[in-house]
Amino acid sequence: MAAPGSRRNGRLAVLLAAAVLSAACVRAIAPPREDVSEEARRAVALLAERWHAFADLRTLADIRIERAGERRQLTGVLLARAPASVRVEALSPLGQPLLLAVIHDGRLVAYDATANSALVGPATADTAAKLLSLPFDPDDLVGVLAGRPAPPKDLRRADLMAADEDGPSIELAGALHRQRVWMDFATGVVRQVEIIGGRYAVRVTYLLREDGRPVGFDLAGAEGRLTGTVRYRDPLYDAGLDLARFSLTLPERAKIEELR
Repeated sequence: MAAPGSRRNGRLAVLLAAAVLSAACVRAIAPPREDVSEEARRAVALLAERWHAFADLRTLADIRIERAGERRQLTGVLLARAPASVRVEALSPLGQPLLLAVIHDGRLVAYDATANSALVGPATADTAAKLLSLPFDPDDLVGVLAGRPAPPKDLRRADLMAADEDGPSIELAGALHRQRVWMDFATGVVRQVEIIGGRYAVRVTYLLREDGRPVGFDLAGAEGRLTGTVRYRDPLYDAGLDLARFSLTLPERAKIEELR
């Protein structure tokens, strides 16, 4: 039987995994810069335009994650605000928050209300690589949740790929990781994105409304050891979320573990 502390850390880890779509990998070595074709530049510009047009997302979400044979599921409130703020609240059947995770202003805070314990630390790609095995910056996470993945900040390569069974795509390489984005090159609507951070990849496949907004997604990674579904309930986009919603003050007596 697992120790109580182990179970507490496990609950926090599952919440964080759901929040950042974690998968086992190692940080990639930055590729060299290459010339980018005009057609690829237009596609990158369209992705960037749609990313900058996104403001926020508020929804209830049903999250199911299976990782290394362990299945977890939760229903909760999901908030995302551009450029890099996320809040997830796992709710009890009575609607009370049990687990909370917040990424905001460069900090990551995860709190287990049932154990009065928390994990806190910097929300950086390095921290995510250590804790969650995926070098994933907060703005990348917001883009994935919104269905509008942002091109890498330090773009080093952009290649148009031949259409496969999932349609046409573009592969983008930045300093931290690679992305392959299956998209409509006329509208910029993204149907699927694969994020490659090293030996493994996470693929996110969207369920879309008629207006191209996501109502959820499926994810798979770590060579099949990670699978999951996220389903939005009546998502509300660009309605205006106050930054105060991403503030999380821990109880005075909470047991706090620092992420390094």
